[in-house]
Amino acid sequence: FATILMALTLNSFRTVFWIAVIPAFLALALMIFVKEPENAQLAGQLRSPIRGADFRQLGTAYWWLVLIAAVLTLARFSEAFLVLRAQNIGLPIALVPLVMVVMNLAYAVSAYPAGHLSDKMDRRLVLVAGLVVLIGSDIVLALASGVWQVIVGVALWGLHMGLTQGLLAALAADTTPSSLRGTAFGVFNFASGIAMLIASFLAGWLWDQYGPQATFYAGAGFATVALFRLMMRRPG
Repeated sequence: FATILMALTLNSFRTVFWIAVIPAFLALALMIFVKEPENAQLAGQLRSPIRGADFRQLGTAYWWLVLIAAVLTLARFSEAFLVLRAQNIGLPIALVPLVMVVMNLAYAVSAYPAGHLSDKMDRRLVLVAGLVVLIGSDIVLALASGVWQVIVGVALWGLHMGLTQGLLAALAADTTPSSLRGTAFGVFNFASGIAMLIASFLAGWLWDQYGPQATFYAGAGFATVALFRLMMRRPG
């Protein structure tokens, strides 16, 4: 849809973003005016504030997972760099949104099979596969000299997301007590968010100083570190 709008508006980013505001306001209206029914049983279970003892109960396996996820996130900086790489190679501006279409399509197609596979085998092996795919994506994008090579790299990036994103959440749930899952997800996402901020800053700096190849080679390097850390951990 964004690609069509870009073509119709003669590559006017401002017009496209103004149109994109419309569904955002509709979503906000739904959040404000549609009321969810109260769950009295759930409300009775809520407690606050978070206590230091809660963090100690999360256990070694959980903190190891947080560490691996943080290093992995250092490898998968903002997807905006995929768009920049496509432009850098020479993709016309009107077709740039197709980069995200390819990535999200690969993500959507692979997410369910990856989840089903992780239910049937050691989840660590699926995560290893996702890291290997990410390393491959980074290398392809670093070496790309044409649009189709970028498309392949972007598709691999989406595939790695399908293999890892839902799986990481499942592993976070597996390694924490049910009473602390909200806390566990909060800490997990906080650590991943900080790592994403650092990764995107570092990726931008490398891009400016040494070129796009350095950015993606660094991503492959961080993914390799995460892979080795994962392999060092005993199953379970």
